[in-house]
Order: sequence, then structure tokens, then C-alpha cells
Amino acid sequence: MYRSTGFISFLLRRISGVALVIYLALHMWVIGSVNQGPEVFNARLNAVQTPIFKLFEIALLAAVVYHAFDGIRLLIVHYFDVTDKRKSLFYAAFAIAAILTVAGGVPILMFMLQG
Repeated sequence: MYRSTGFISFLLRRISGVALVIYLALHMWVIGSVNQGPEVFNARLNAVQTPIFKLFEIALLAAVVYHAFDGIRLLIVHYFDVTDKRKSLFYAAFAIAAILTVAGGVPILMFMLQG
């Protein structure tokens, strides 16, 4: 049961959803500090521009892309009644998400390594 594509999809969708909520909270924490003055805002902005946060940005990209394509996969399975193709659609959504994550992650890594 725990090795089926349905469970893996369920688990990855939940993990990516939680990651997106955490990102949203962090984003509001940084952007909301603009009301506390430029010093606080600049300090928080500098804190999230460290190399470790660049790696977190790649993880965020992976979460967004996977969550989006898995959601599209779920809509296709549900509305077009193609339950016999669930496994193939999961692999396709995962592969597309992986390719887009690498395509978007490489420029982030190159930018991080430049300076």
C-alpha cells in the first residue's frame, strides 16, 4: 500500500502543500516588515538572500511545480474518467515537474554561485 503511486502522490502533494503554506507565512513575514521601517525590512530581506535560502527557493520551485502538475493530473483522472491510466499520469506529472525543476533550478544555482 505505501509503495503505490497513489500513496506516493498523496504524500508528495501533502508535503508540497505544507511547504507552500510555510513559504507563504515566511513571505508575509518579510513583506509585512516594510511597515516596521526600512532597517527591519532590509535586515529580513538580507536574511533570506543567503545561499541556503537559494537552495530553499529551488525546493519551493519543486513544490510549486509538482503540486500544480499533480493537481492537473487529479483533475484529468476525475473529470475524464481515466482511472486505468492513473499510474502513467503520475509518472508523467512527476517527470514534467522534475524537468521543470531542473530547468528553473540551474539558473538559481548559477546566480547563487556567482556572488
